[in-house]
Amino acid sequence: MSDKNNLSAIEKIKTASDGLRGSIQESLHDEITGAIREDDTAVIKFHGMYQQDDRDRREERAEKKLDRLYTFMIRLRLPGGFISAEKWIAANEIAGENSTGVIKITTRQTIQLHGLIKSKIRPTIQSFNEAKLDSIATCGDINRNVSCSSHPGESPIHAQVFAYADKISELLMPKTKAYYEIWLDDDKIADKSEEVDPLYQERYLPRKFKIGIAIPPNNDVDVFTNDLGLIAIIENNELKGFNIAIGGGLSTTHGNAATYARLGTVIGFADTEEKVLKTIYEVITVQRDFGNRSDRKLARLKYTLDNMGVDAYRQEVEKRTGFKLEPARPYEFNQRGDRYGWLQNEQGLWYYTLFIENGRVLDDEKVALKTALLEVAKTGKSNFLFTSNQNMIISDVADIDKAQVNEILEKFKIIEHTTTASQLRKNSIACVALPTCPLALAEAQRYMPSLISKIEPLVAKHQLQNEDIIMRMTGCPNGCARPYAAEIGFVGTAPGRYNLHIGGDNEGERLNTLYKESLDEAGIINELDNLFATFKKERNTTESFGDFSFRKYVQGAA
Repeated sequence: MSDKNNLSAIEKIKTASDGLRGSIQESLHDEITGAIREDDTAVIKFHGMYQQDDRDRREERAEKKLDRLYTFMIRLRLPGGFISAEKWIAANEIAGENSTGVIKITTRQTIQLHGLIKSKIRPTIQSFNEAKLDSIATCGDINRNVSCSSHPGESPIHAQVFAYADKISELLMPKTKAYYEIWLDDDKIADKSEEVDPLYQERYLPRKFKIGIAIPPNNDVDVFTNDLGLIAIIENNELKGFNIAIGGGLSTTHGNAATYARLGTVIGFADTEEKVLKTIYEVITVQRDFGNRSDRKLARLKYTLDNMGVDAYRQEVEKRTGFKLEPARPYEFNQRGDRYGWLQNEQGLWYYTLFIENGRVLDDEKVALKTALLEVAKTGKSNFLFTSNQNMIISDVADIDKAQVNEILEKFKIIEHTTTASQLRKNSIACVALPTCPLALAEAQRYMPSLISKIEPLVAKHQLQNEDIIMRMTGCPNGCARPYAAEIGFVGTAPGRYNLHIGGDNEGERLNTLYKESLDEAGIINELDNLFATFKKERNTTESFGDFSFRKYVQGAA
C-alpha cells in the first residue's frame, strides 16, 4: 500500500477538509480577490469546478498591477450524456446569465460552462439545482461522469446497457453533504456518522477515476482509455454481461519517463448486474488502498496495475468480491465514430446526430448552433444526448414530429453544416487549452479548426477525402482530448509547437507513437504532406492510415 508517511500536499488537504468543506465558505465571502484560498482550489474540484484565469490577459493586468482575472469552470454530472429538453433550456439560460455563454460539450459526454466569477458560483449551482441538475463529483479524486455508447442505433437493447451509466454513477457517489450545505444552503448535519463513506473514506482516491461503457462493434467511448471500461457482450439481442478492462489512462508529463499513456487490460467477464457493480466497486477500493498517494503524477490506476501486476490486481479484486471473474468473452470493434444524420431505432424513434466542432455550442458567423438547439428544445419534441466525440444527438423524436424538428435544422442550416463538414473535421477532437486551462502549453480548440482547413487541401491533393482518419489535439500532455489514441495526434509543447504522434489504430485498441517533436505549423503541414503521399503510394488494400503508419514507421523502425 502507499506510504502513509510521505503523502502529497493534496492528500493532506483532502483528509483535513472536513468532508470536502475546507474553507470554501470563507473563500466565497472574501471580496478582496476573485480567487479562493489555495487549499480550497483542490477541494472545490470535488464540487465539480476548477478555478482558472484568463491567460490572454495576465500580462496586461500585471502591468496595471491588477490581480489575475480569476473565473471558474463548472461541469455537470450527466451519466451517459443524457439531458432532457427542459434541462437543456435551463442550461442555455444559465450559461447566458452567468458564464461566457458558450456551452462546451466534453469528451466525457457532459457540458461545462466557463467564465463564472466567484459571486456567480452559488446562484449558478442553485439554478442548476432548480432544473434538477448538479455538478457533484465531476472533478477531483473521485469517480467522474460515467460515459456510455450514446446512440440507440448501436443495439436493440441499447437502453438496457445505457442504464448502467446511471447505476454506476449513483453507486460511486460520495456520502458527504458538503455540496448541499455550501451551495444550496442546507443545514449542516449534526451527526457526522451519517457521512461515513465506506468507499472513499476520508481520503478519497489517489487520483481521478474514469469509467466508460462500450457496445461493440462501435468503440465510440474509447473504452480502453478509461481507468475502468465495460464492454457489453450481446448475443441474439440479449445482454450476457460485460468484459471488464482496467488500467487505461492517457495523461503523461513532458520529460518525465516514468509517466506514460496506457490502454486498459481486459481482466475478465461478469455476467450479472450484481457481479458487475460489485467488481467495479472493489476495483476502486484496491486503487484506493494501493494507489500512489505520494506522487500525483504516478497516482492513476494504470500505475497501480503495473506496479502490482495484472494477475495480482485481479486476485485482490476477486478476494474482495468473493467470486472469480470468468474468462473474457469474444467481441470485436470495427469503428469508433458517431452516426451523423437521421437514424431510427428499433422502437421507431428518430435520432439526428449533428456535428459540433470541438464541442463548442455557440452562435457564430458560420452557424447559429445555440439558437437552433434551443428552438428544437422548446418544441418539447426531443431529448438530447452528448457523444464522446463532443457532438450532440437530437434524440427520442417521434415519427410524427420528425418533420417539425427537421424543418428547424434546415432553417438554421444545421443539416448543411453537418453534411458539408469534411470527414477529417468530423473525426477531430481538441481540448479547451488556452486561454483558461492552467496546464496548457499551446493552443488546441482555438487553433485546431484553422489547422484542419490547411490539412484538408493535403487530403484532397492525395485523394484521401473519404478516409476515416482520426485526428486529435491537446495543448499539453495531459491527454484530455485523447490524442495518444488517435491515428494522428498533436500534443502541445510550447506556443505554436506540437509533438506529432502517428500509428494509432482506427478502432481505439492501439496507442500511437511519437514521430516528430516540437513542430511548428509549417513543419506539421510538410510532415503530413509527405506522410499522406507515402500512404497513398504504398498502402495495402483497405489499410487505414493508422495501420499503414504503424506498419511502416513504428514496426519498420523497430
